[in-house]
Amino acid sequence: MIRAVSGLRMVLAAFALAAFAFFLIGPLVNLALWSVAERWYTPYKLPVVYGTRYWEQVFRPTGDAMASLATSVWIAVLTVLVALALSIPAGYALARLKLPARAFFMVLFLLPQAFPSVAIYINVARVFYNIGINGTVFAVVLVHAAHGLVYSVWIAAAAFAAVDKDLELAARNIGASPLKTFFSVTLPLAAPGIIASGIFVFLESLDEFTGTFFVGVPQVTTLPLLLYNAAMGGNYQVASITALILLVPSVLFMLFIERFLRADVLAKVGA
Repeated sequence: MIRAVSGLRMVLAAFALAAFAFFLIGPLVNLALWSVAERWYTPYKLPVVYGTRYWEQVFRPTGDAMASLATSVWIAVLTVLVALALSIPAGYALARLKLPARAFFMVLFLLPQAFPSVAIYINVARVFYNIGINGTVFAVVLVHAAHGLVYSVWIAAAAFAAVDKDLELAARNIGASPLKTFFSVTLPLAAPGIIASGIFVFLESLDEFTGTFFVGVPQVTTLPLLLYNAAMGGNYQVASITALILLVPSVLFMLFIERFLRADVLAKVGA
């Protein structure tokens, strides 16, 4: 009886693992197949003709994909600069200063996530149109930075909270000014968390679709917009290749988090 129960548990565990692997890897396999499928139609279960013609089309220097990728990267870089310029002082203040309403400010940065994004972006697009910046890179960067601040402030606050205060006190005791202590002690020690915050904002900006659609189209075309247009036009090969390109930075980010970000920093996120 015990052996039967143990065997049943092993079967259920194997089934659950197989189901998890299918739902995790299945979509990736489908994307990979579509990316090399030059001809694929019913009733065939696999592509009829394989090739790299669509990869060559995507990576053609004069193609829309490379221009969209360059635009996406440029917007993401600007977004990171804006977000870090705001989240570093805000995160330090939330981690080090005795603010009377610290919990309120922490929740305040999460409020944008509490409302439907489409309704927010429609109103933002209207405001941007009235002041003449709708359809510009500047408008897209503002929207991406506002979205990225939700996460970057929390991560920055956790990174600064993980820095040992005794090290800052030691620097002050040997004559360092508060500003020099911050730049020579606090900021370098918090750098892994700050870098992770910047990478996270970069990826959020790179993958962002809804805000870009409302405030950037048609003048600004990013990689997610190209993916959407390709999929809506039935060009699943280009859409799949674009999706795979967007997947690579996310995988690299997870490897960075696993390799460099300390557990004590992660434990203090939201604390």
